Amino acid sequence: MSEPVDYIARTKALYASLNYPDYKWVTHTDAPPWSVLTKPLSECRVGLICSGGIYRLGQTAFHSQDDISLRLIATDIELDQIRITHFAYDERDARRDPNIVLPLEPLKNLRNEGFFASLAEHAYTFMGGIYSSRKVATILAPELTRRCLQDEIDLALLVPA
Repeated sequence: MSEPVDYIARTKALYASLNYPDYKWVTHTDAPPWSVLTKPLSECRVGLICSGGIYRLGQTAFHSQDDISLRLIATDIELDQIRITHFAYDERDARRDPNIVLPLEPLKNLRNEGFFASLAEHAYTFMGGIYSSRKVATILAPELTRRCLQDEIDLALLVPA
């Protein structure tokens, strides 16, 4: 059995190596609002939101740690069209198998088995290394919410990198 990974120590070391030695963790004392599904999972439309710096061939790559832009990735994309760039994790495994950070094939399998009704037409991706919690709260999160509502997504799977 392997030892547990101390992600906090690794993250602190990474930020220090990137000249962010005094990185302040964002903490919230209020619990987020809880939403209960109003219909069975088998009738739900599922959305996918991923922070792994994923984009498709032909789109602009993510470029900096405070890049709050989004990429729309068609959920019927071929895996060889997926590209990944991120400054804060080793992308080699994700590049070999994009399902690690953009689990389209497992979700399609679950949909085909009837676990949920449909997968949204697009996944939403961004680069999770955003140091401004204000930008996340006032720009990125509201935009993701707007798009999920527009796409009539019943629940979203959030996949961190």
